[in-house]
Amino acid sequence: MAGRAFGEQVRGHRHRLGLTQEDLAGKAGIDPKTVRSLEAGRGSPRPATVRRLAEALGLEGQERERFCASAVRPAEAVAPTVPAQLARDIAGFAGRRRELDRLDRLLDGAENPAGGVIVLSGSAGVGKTALALHWAHRVADRFPDGQLCINLRGFDPSARAMTPDEALPILLDGLGVPAESAPASLDAQIGRYRSQLAGRRMLIVLDDARDAKQVRPLLPGTASVLVVITSRNQLSALVARDGAHPLGLQLLSPAEAGELVAQRLGGDRVSAEPEAVEAIVAACARLPLALVIAAARAQQTGFSLTAIAEELRDSGRRLDALDSGDRSGGIRSVFSWSYTALSPSAARLFRLLALHPGADIATPAAASLAGHPPTQTRRLLTELADANLVTEHAPDRYAIHDLLRDYATELAGHRDPEPDRRAATARLLLHYLHTAHRADRLLNPQREPSRLPLDPPAPDVIVEHLADGEKAMRWFTAEEPNLVAAQRYAADAGLDSHTWQLAWSIDTYLIRRGHRHTLAGTWQAALSAARRLRDQAAQAQAHRALAIAQLAVKQYQKARQHAEKALDLFAAIDDPIGEAHARRNLAYLLWRQGNPEEALRQAQRGLALFRAADHRPGVANELNGVGWYHAELGQYGQALHCCRQALLLLEELGDRVGIAYTLDSLGYVHHHLGQHAQAIDCYQRAIALQRQLGDRHDLADTQARLGDTHHAIGDDQAAHDAWQEALTVYGELQLAEARSVEEKIHALNLKPSPIPGAVR
Repeated sequence: MAGRAFGEQVRGHRHRLGLTQEDLAGKAGIDPKTVRSLEAGRGSPRPATVRRLAEALGLEGQERERFCASAVRPAEAVAPTVPAQLARDIAGFAGRRRELDRLDRLLDGAENPAGGVIVLSGSAGVGKTALALHWAHRVADRFPDGQLCINLRGFDPSARAMTPDEALPILLDGLGVPAESAPASLDAQIGRYRSQLAGRRMLIVLDDARDAKQVRPLLPGTASVLVVITSRNQLSALVARDGAHPLGLQLLSPAEAGELVAQRLGGDRVSAEPEAVEAIVAACARLPLALVIAAARAQQTGFSLTAIAEELRDSGRRLDALDSGDRSGGIRSVFSWSYTALSPSAARLFRLLALHPGADIATPAAASLAGHPPTQTRRLLTELADANLVTEHAPDRYAIHDLLRDYATELAGHRDPEPDRRAATARLLLHYLHTAHRADRLLNPQREPSRLPLDPPAPDVIVEHLADGEKAMRWFTAEEPNLVAAQRYAADAGLDSHTWQLAWSIDTYLIRRGHRHTLAGTWQAALSAARRLRDQAAQAQAHRALAIAQLAVKQYQKARQHAEKALDLFAAIDDPIGEAHARRNLAYLLWRQGNPEEALRQAQRGLALFRAADHRPGVANELNGVGWYHAELGQYGQALHCCRQALLLLEELGDRVGIAYTLDSLGYVHHHLGQHAQAIDCYQRAIALQRQLGDRHDLADTQARLGDTHHAIGDDQAAHDAWQEALTVYGELQLAEARSVEEKIHALNLKPSPIPGAVR
């Protein structure tokens, strides 16, 4: 039967090319009698003869595969089989709607991956196999020629990873090729495997792959077969070289994680203890394997979910609580399979990342932590990301979820001596401190120097070189949570100088962004540190900064106490410039409390102190303050004179912050003098500077006043636009000023746009 089929193939291709039997024999280098015999269906050709004929006939791709397959000897002929090797679908599968939808689109051709290969990658326990099997069962009927599934044991601790020459006989057996008929060499196995798959509509799941080298020989040569590969590694080489489509699995969303717990425990039990479920989800870091183990413990013990949540609350005992009792199924075990595959340097960095107090880390910070150059550290972070032990959630920024952090902390405690861990965290803190200090100098170069000067950083501490204020602001925006966490860590560790210096270094940024509560918290920690240091100058500065922070949250009594304490301390250490700054802050507080007369007196006393010390920046900025309080008292001529003097001095000094404040003051004065065109010009110039500086709170204030001026001249649309911008910022900062601006917009009979988080 096979001989006749092969003979027909030879004859058909020969006729297509217009060749005689002698012509074909000559091109193939075989005897013409052999061609005549084969076309007559007599005998079975040797593999070498088949190859020569295929080359002579110019056959390639699937056509060549079909030609060679038709030459199989009768003893080797295999009856078509329809394998159904998928393991059982996962009971209680929940979530992953986005990923399932993506897989469906890939299958339907909306995002058809070249070569029909999909790589599902993700960290240990994230549910890669569960998703692959669940989806495969959903779409099994789309693959009428069957489904193959094999565990490649890429990260199995109990057995070595399966090699291609071990996997191929198993796959061939699934296709109906018995082991005794399978070719001996790897190349021959690959050829037979691909021949068997040619033209068939099949789904192949290659589970737990280790690397591209392991799976590449297992890929079919036809696009009619879809291959789904699961791996803890990203298998970037398959994506880049073989056109595989990557689908990375992240942690479940909070809603999906709650759904998974409900699937396991039942809706009634979950709805009875909703807060406990939220606590369990948080403690399990929304990792599916951890959630399943926690739910199983609740099922087996009958303990309340509150009790289970309490067990998981302690990060030091969490991994023990998530031990399934199965050596291959506990959280600690499955993490270890990925960890042990790392290079020694990457494994060390993974352990050290647990020492980082923040939520994510950039390469320069990681380099300081490890004590390596950034280029080397970036390679190590790439290795960790490829292994899905960290997530590169933004370019050059890496995060590690809480359970992996617990595991890394445990490893670091066992493998890295305490002096090494202390040295690593010291380098990390110095990275944040020195970079923040440098960034602050770019944002506010006219600011008084820190009361606690910084020591030079060690050579293995990476200090980022930020080119300008815009880049400094972007760096602060990205690193604010880490800087606050670093200061908290320094305070807890008794590193008092670092605690104070970090508060000073992020002060300008926090003020400009309007992060009032964070500002108060950092300076409260700094004040405590300064007291432990018994440094009166540092204490005075902390009190002065706390006065500003408490004023921002309308804690006027506390603000007054801190302002007066700052005055006393600056006087005690004979620091007239510090005292002048403190009086400037006290004047602002008094004005906010509705006492512009006393505010003016304090500002004038501060101005006198600045002048006596020949402190030009202080003189310039305090002149603006004096002018503002004159304006608040209706003394617009004196206000205009003082503010114009201030603007000239500030422009000479290049103090953009002071210029912006003074232009705002001049706009206010011109508005009240009825000089609306001049007012609008001053406000718009101030706003342009405030945008450049990233000064959100003051930008909102100026926009609100600009709206007032537009309204005064009857330009209601321009007033609406300015007020709306002010309302947006006030709402985002949750400031009470939003109410009055919103009322102004309503008075125009124009509806304001909704602002998330606005104070109501």
